[in-house]
Amino acid sequence: MTASPCITTQRIDETRDFYTNCLGAAVVFDCGWYISLEFEGGQSLQFMEPQAGQALCSPAGLTYNFRVGDVDADYAEITASGVEPSAAIEDHPWGDRGFAIQDPNGIALYIYSDREPAPEFKSFFKV
Repeated sequence: MTASPCITTQRIDETRDFYTNCLGAAVVFDCGWYISLEFEGGQSLQFMEPQAGQALCSPAGLTYNFRVGDVDADYAEITASGVEPSAAIEDHPWGDRGFAIQDPNGIALYIYSDREPAPEFKSFFKV
């Protein structure tokens, strides 16, 4: 499992420019409202501007992304334990299948597995 923070912001363009220009981050995905940045050494950081109807944001504006090998197995295990998802499991055209839950502090946890992105999202991948 790998984990990376996803910070909710209304300043996506300024944020992208800051991290790439000041900290040398490489943009590995950018669809305008969601960016994924990678740093030397393999660390990653994501930022997103919430879209209409999107319920993945925590009160603190922080979402932790957890990439797992089998999201369906994790979904079954987590929901069987009694945890209610805050966003149902579903395939997303940007290239993942995932769901969201909240930790006891109200932090959103997005659990996903990679999938082949839909054609309209393939051009946003930079590597």
